[in-house]
Amino acid sequence: MADPARAQRLAKRISSIVATAIAHEIKDPRLAYVTITDAKVTGDLHDATLYYTVMGESLDTEPDFEAAAAGLAKATGVLRSKVGAGTGVRFTPTLRFVLDTVPDAARQMEELVARARASDELVARQARDAQPAGEPDPYRAPEGAEGGNDE
Repeated sequence: MADPARAQRLAKRISSIVATAIAHEIKDPRLAYVTITDAKVTGDLHDATLYYTVMGESLDTEPDFEAAAAGLAKATGVLRSKVGAGTGVRFTPTLRFVLDTVPDAARQMEELVARARASDELVARQARDAQPAGEPDPYRAPEGAEGGNDE
């Protein structure tokens, strides 16, 4: 079992090598909009999981997740050899690519927060304009007392 700090350093290095290779060396058009977001390496340094996101060609187009996954699967061998050459470890970790769901979860969370804020504003507006159900002053003065000034 390797030192956790060493595993983190190796994961960061693998992420950098793979991201650079995808951006500059791999000529597969399916990988044009792929971004490596995170990497994790097991404690024995034999397996690396790389998380990626895919963007569409423009803001209006949906990303092609299946094509990106197929492109990464096809390029895994080349990427692993580049990782082996770039890290200098005794055993080059196997690479596994996983679609990163954090951006989608963050977007959903932002939508929920926006909905909650809108609901809070509606409740605050209703409370500000609300009238009491009974008399305006619900606290009654005792019989025969005037004004409530007890001196």
